[in-house]
Amino acid sequence: MSTSSHPSFIIVGLTVAGKRFRPSDWAERLCGVLSAFGAEKKMRYSPYVGPGTYSGEKAVFVNGSLYEVEPMAYRFVLHFAQDNDLQLIQDVGDIAETRRRS
Repeated sequence: MSTSSHPSFIIVGLTVAGKRFRPSDWAERLCGVLSAFGAEKKMRYSPYVGPGTYSGEKAVFVNGSLYEVEPMAYRFVLHFAQDNDLQLIQDVGDIAETRRRS
């Protein structure tokens, strides 16, 4: 279970109206904004934000602990979903467990 006071959530690549969000690599692009290059000069996604699939659709999994580390980044991904009218699955609890089941 997440120990953060802010909820973990999933951004699903479908609008509230059910239309698929484009471009097709939107999840990787969004996660890329919050990624960093490691010592071996390879890009690494944040441990708090990662692409995946949810119910067969592209998705971004956001751990609520991101808020404790970088509140602006947490608000950025949340507002991205809201601004693009994307489906948001909130209060998912343990985001790592949810990703494994999806």
